[in-house]
Amino acid sequence: MDKINFKSILKFLLFAFLIYAIFSSPGQSADVVRSIGNVLRNAVTNLGEFFDALLGKS
Repeated sequence: MDKINFKSILKFLLFAFLIYAIFSSPGQSADVVRSIGNVLRNAVTNLGEFFDALLGKS
């Protein structure tokens, strides 16, 4: 019997869930993606401000 690759099964299930979520509720899916983008943008901005303050550029 072949060894089951759980990592690839989990990737497939995650992909299937994402497709399901997008088709069943595209508005909420877009909100989630937009929120994740905002969090990432704020993290990068704050990290840049931290290093500017650390180096005395502000």
